[in-house]
Amino acid sequence: MYAKLYKHRWQYLMILPGVVLLFLFSYVPMAGIVVAFRDFRIGTSIWDSPWVGFDNFSFLREPQFWTVVENTLYISVLKFIFGFPAPILLALLINEVAHSKFKRFVQSVSYLPHFFSWIVVAYMLQSFLTLDGGMVNQLIAKAGGEPIFFLGSTEWFRPIVVGSGLWKETGWNTILYLAAITTIDPQLYEAAKVEGAGKLAQIRHITLPGIMPTISIVLILSIPSLITVGMDQIYPLMNSANMQVSDVLDTYVLRSGLQQGYFGMSTAVGLLSSVIGLVLVLATNQLSRKLNGEGLW
Repeated sequence: MYAKLYKHRWQYLMILPGVVLLFLFSYVPMAGIVVAFRDFRIGTSIWDSPWVGFDNFSFLREPQFWTVVENTLYISVLKFIFGFPAPILLALLINEVAHSKFKRFVQSVSYLPHFFSWIVVAYMLQSFLTLDGGMVNQLIAKAGGEPIFFLGSTEWFRPIVVGSGLWKETGWNTILYLAAITTIDPQLYEAAKVEGAGKLAQIRHITLPGIMPTISIVLILSIPSLITVGMDQIYPLMNSANMQVSDVLDTYVLRSGLQQGYFGMSTAVGLLSSVIGLVLVLATNQLSRKLNGEGLW
């Protein structure tokens, strides 16, 4: 073992900074989990705070919490239904573009929104959808319709969240699938053409099976997001008018912990979400291995 370590010492030395950072920022903070079982207050030490057992989990008896869970699942399921297959379809379409320059242009344009922060995206949405002077409402008014308060509507909030997520991340998420497509042996396509297979048949019998391992891994890693829809996207779009449908677990934790000072309860919510996410990953990985033999481990 020591001989192997010495042989690859320079490789281990190169990854050492990453391991140290991972330990400092991912494992050391896990000690804060104890806050979920203590009565922690600002100005006192975590370790000196009194134990309260499972009292901080009393939120499970509050109707408001289950409304937040319902909002989270509703938005996350919608984002998963539309967001998971979208990059796969876009990658298949981009792969079929024959003109190399146009193909690179489409790739660049589709990647670009990923580099916009959600604050910028929220500002753009407010500019386009605002009730007074927004481009969309101006078009509606010119067409003879009544302006719509999009950002304050409980009916429009979820479609806006899902649509903006698709616009921002679909292009970026195609990178993995396009890379997986390039690993497929071109001779398979040549053989399929000789047999008379068209484009759709080639995609069905060659491309999709070729990228199925990548799809399986992305699916496993995406499942935990069912309980965390992304505070950075939701929070800038929240307001008192749409709070009924926009309040999700991430914003609930932020409001309970930083704004109201219930640190124990907010930590308990985060811990419960993490445990559920772990269970979902383990279950999805096991299911994936049984269905197609592919998994993370």
